[in-house]
Amino acid sequence: MLRKRTALITGASRGIGAVTARLFATHGARVAVNHRDSAEAARGVVETICDQGGEAIAVQADVLESEQVTRMVSEVEAALGAIDILVLNAGVPMYAAPFVSDRWDDFAAKLTREVQAAFLCAQAVVPGMIQRQRGSVVVVSSTIARQPPPGLGAHAASKAALESFARSLAVELGPHGVRVNVVAPGLTRTDASKHVSESQHQAVAQLTPLRRNGTPEDVAGAILMLASDNTRFVTGGYIQVDGGLQQR
Repeated sequence: MLRKRTALITGASRGIGAVTARLFATHGARVAVNHRDSAEAARGVVETICDQGGEAIAVQADVLESEQVTRMVSEVEAALGAIDILVLNAGVPMYAAPFVSDRWDDFAAKLTREVQAAFLCAQAVVPGMIQRQRGSVVVVSSTIARQPPPGLGAHAASKAALESFARSLAVELGPHGVRVNVVAPGLTRTDASKHVSESQHQAVAQLTPLRRNGTPEDVAGAILMLASDNTRFVTGGYIQVDGGLQQR
């Protein structure tokens, strides 16, 4: 599905990003595994891909730093070729706080940094896509943006802003052959959800029509679909990967 394509996946040393990197490689993509400070984990992802006959590199960059993002893109293009697919998976850790006791500085940092990471990476990669008149950008959001639980207002607002940003890009970049879509996972069993108790996981699973929690593989499959030419007439789209929970 992705033969001879180059993909850059941010935040790909573990969880959804790592599984997506491995899945892309099995479909023929040359994969750049971005990490900030998880060099060993990123190398592990790359070694797994290469051991299975794929092509991948690990590339370090803090996606909140413009100069580092520019360097990252240059390194990827020099090693693997022009970037055809950009998966914006790196996120800012969530925090929980009731609105009445939340602090604006914390809220604003979460909101702006979430969008900043996507903005800087997209702005570094998209010009090349426009020049070639093709490309696919997949933004990883969260169903919390549209169905927020109490105490996660900052996370909900930041992901909602990210989705709005993606829709704006889809409109602006469509005439240049560049597609932009959103994948929104529900509760997914990754390191990011370790704070959720097993009883909470099970409670959510029982409310879900498919009667289980999501896995990184579930999300990676949706990302692959949107990244490939099988969805070449889909842009500005939104796919929730939550087992049907939000349909209830």
